[in-house]
Amino acid sequence: MIPLINLKRQFTTIEKDILAAVSDVLRSGNYILGPKVSELERQVASRIGTDEAVAVGNGTDALLLTLEALGIGEGDEVITSPFTFFATAEAITRVGATPVFVDITSDSFTIDPKKIPDKITPSTKAIIPVHLFGQAADMDEINAIAKQHDLTVIEDACQAFGALYKGMPVGSLADAGCFSFFPTKNLGTLGDGGMVTTSDERIAAKIRKLRAHGSNRKYYHDTIGYNSRLDEMHAAILLICLQHIEDWNNRRAKLANNYTEAFSTLHTIKPPRPKSDRTHIYHLYCLEADHRDEASVFLQERKISTGIYYPCCLHLQVAYQKLGYNQGDFPEAEQLSNRLLAIPIHPFLEDEEQQSIIAAIREMDERQ
Repeated sequence: MIPLINLKRQFTTIEKDILAAVSDVLRSGNYILGPKVSELERQVASRIGTDEAVAVGNGTDALLLTLEALGIGEGDEVITSPFTFFATAEAITRVGATPVFVDITSDSFTIDPKKIPDKITPSTKAIIPVHLFGQAADMDEINAIAKQHDLTVIEDACQAFGALYKGMPVGSLADAGCFSFFPTKNLGTLGDGGMVTTSDERIAAKIRKLRAHGSNRKYYHDTIGYNSRLDEMHAAILLICLQHIEDWNNRRAKLANNYTEAFSTLHTIKPPRPKSDRTHIYHLYCLEADHRDEASVFLQERKISTGIYYPCCLHLQVAYQKLGYNQGDFPEAEQLSNRLLAIPIHPFLEDEEQQSIIAAIREMDERQ
């Protein structure tokens, strides 16, 4: 079976470096928020182009702590996409605010800026655009709307480390950017991890306090916080992976270009359409398939893994029934939830494997 992502292959390419780094951490006696975490924060901030980077326990906490640091809570509304992983809206709800969904554009899969103004109310405090599957949302338009209405913008960049928007790294395009280092992400560790990037020192200071039980000084607590601290081992692993991220992302882009060229003339399959003013880093490569379920079965039978991202839009989740949304409220998102099919893409996919995938999809298209 050709997997969607092959973490075993990735590990073997950097195994010696990781084992040495983990050994160094074990011998150091510093296991949480130590020098490796500080160095990772410094390097990420430098790479992203922000003044601050704050390491936290995971990508969900990055969103959650950022919202709380901005004072967003009970009675507030936050606009976001209904077509994303659940954590985006979950973090909004966890701070007591209400997620307000806006449909996406069919070409980028990201929130449609033209539809945002109609959802702004006196209770609206922020917008969370999601850089889905590795491509940035339309940040110029979103930031202009936010400025006009005095709203905060938080980038959900959990799937997009290394992506560029008009030459600028995601995570530097708004008040704050949130990243996940889950193992399957382009930049991932061997467990959970997250990061917030910002050039607002006040936001960074509040998140640093919140991540450590609301404390800047041991046993003295200024507020009710969380336990969301990055381990030294994860930081050490991420520092190694950070050295390779550009090569890995470039390999993803090359594989994606091969797919797109191969599928451009098919009848039942439509490849993604990256925008020319941004760099897509292909956390996932998702095809639109006229017969998605049949296509998945066809490829599985040929030992090719597939994935569905996402089969149920957030506004239709049981957890959000109380918000009163219905089928048909966001047609673009709902249509894609029935059509998108992810196929294998990762830096360690071999050329022969990709050719087998391409051949299988071409065969499938001819049969349908």
